[in-house]
Amino acid sequence: MRSPLARGGALLALVLALAACSAPQAPTTTPTPTATTATTPAVVLPTAGVTAVPAPAPAPVHSVAEASVEVVTAYHAPGGAMLSDFSNPIASGAPLTFYIEEYQGDWLRVRLPMRPNGTTGWIRTSEVSVSVLHYSLHASTADHSVTLLEDDVVVQTFPAAVGTGDTPTPLGDFYLTELLAPTNTGYGPYAYGIAAFSEVLNEFGGGPGQIGLHGTDKADSIGQSASHGCIRLHNEDITTLANLLPLGTPITIE
Repeated sequence: MRSPLARGGALLALVLALAACSAPQAPTTTPTPTATTATTPAVVLPTAGVTAVPAPAPAPVHSVAEASVEVVTAYHAPGGAMLSDFSNPIASGAPLTFYIEEYQGDWLRVRLPMRPNGTTGWIRTSEVSVSVLHYSLHASTADHSVTLLEDDVVVQTFPAAVGTGDTPTPLGDFYLTELLAPTNTGYGPYAYGIAAFSEVLNEFGGGPGQIGLHGTDKADSIGQSASHGCIRLHNEDITTLANLLPLGTPITIE
């Protein structure tokens, strides 16, 4: 296993209203990991006399776009109708990030932190910086587990608690949007926000029903379907991840 990613930046000044716990209190401040800077792949120039539109290309392994402007606009298609604006930083103070799905010339198709779950859109490369990610997560609601992968190779699997039958953890491909250090012990020492929202709770604890990945003060719930949709880990396990995973890290929930 390669050495941990370099840490940089600061943890956030507010606590996310996650969909699995009671309303949090203000977090403390601590460093967060960062991704490895990379450049956007070059586009092959068209032959003389031909007007060409670059074909979409998959993102290299895993990569994240971090906003470099105050507002990033997402579109339904490159140069098409506007889909939504996203403010940078986000409400909690974290930098605005997007997980990249594919490249097309000066455009990126990215996962968006909005309802409905799984929404993607196109953003301009000029409004973001791109970095390579080495880590990813896979969560199994059936097995009550979260698996850490490095360059798509399994590193470790952690037992987890997931949503109940009435408040299930949403399934799909998402990414980590922010990292918090709550003072509310219900979240444990760290809480990641995920770009996913409860399918049954439109709001929770004063927030938008956003799903989180965090620790817990209810260790006996680990391995059970016990939350309002969030994914709970043992406190030592979420601490391990908080020291490794930068924002933008992809998480697939099945």
